[in-house]
Amino acid sequence: MNERRRLTGFVTSNKMMKTVVVELTRTYRHPLYRKVVHSNKRVKAHDELNCNIGDQVRIVESRPISKQKHWVVEEIVKREKRTADTGVGEISNDTD
Repeated sequence: MNERRRLTGFVTSNKMMKTVVVELTRTYRHPLYRKVVHSNKRVKAHDELNCNIGDQVRIVESRPISKQKHWVVEEIVKREKRTADTGVGEISNDTD
């Protein structure tokens, strides 16, 4: 295996052609204050696998593909199961 960095994150946007936005979450302890710090970072990654919003993906660092794309989606770790009626309540037709 090569020495490229590999990170795991969640897809937050797939509205661009062959590009997805991946949110990376990192949790670490502050070196001086010893508090737990949560940080989020959003990166653009090249997508040939047709990822959907909510998918957990592994991205690998690559040569610069464009001005903002320096990552490539290596694999989809877990697919998000979405249906057409997710988040939509049932509509009842009560005519009394």
